[in-house]
Amino acid sequence: MDRLKVATVWLGGCSGCHMSFLDLDEFLLELADKIDLVYSPVVDTKEYPENVDVCLVEGAVCNEDNLELLRRIRARTQVLVAFGDCAVTANVPAIRNQLGLRNDESVLQRAYVEGAQSNPGVPRHPGIVPPLLPRVLPVHEAVHVDYFLPGCPPPADRIKAVLTQVLAGAEPRLEGPQLKFG
Repeated sequence: MDRLKVATVWLGGCSGCHMSFLDLDEFLLELADKIDLVYSPVVDTKEYPENVDVCLVEGAVCNEDNLELLRRIRARTQVLVAFGDCAVTANVPAIRNQLGLRNDESVLQRAYVEGAQSNPGVPRHPGIVPPLLPRVLPVHEAVHVDYFLPGCPPPADRIKAVLTQVLAGAEPRLEGPQLKFG
């Protein structure tokens, strides 16, 4: 069997899903024999590669940089998994959506002006604060998602169940206690 090219991505979220991924402990050693981790916050790769077999995407789509990266990921990835409740439902990052239809400027105003202790002002230089989307999106509202891996964060045994099925060439199925949000 050829080694699968696997990627993990962290968009708008807390990185708890990646922490849970690291909780796979000894299974990570088994994975290392079967996959090439080609892109992840835990490896030093700057550009998302071509021909990725499986990508776990953590976090909600909050800004234009997230959206651009996610579209590149979808175009270059065979199987995309929404990884955790923020990716599946937009979860906590989507609390911003309650501020109204066009809340991007009000969020920046609150964070950088009203909440500032010194030097109030929204940073406007390119590359400092990516332009926010009008509303936070779950991954499936931006691109096609093949599988959903819920949990906040998904426990390591749930991640292992999905990865084991994918490595075996099977369609991932979560049933019973494995299919749970929160």
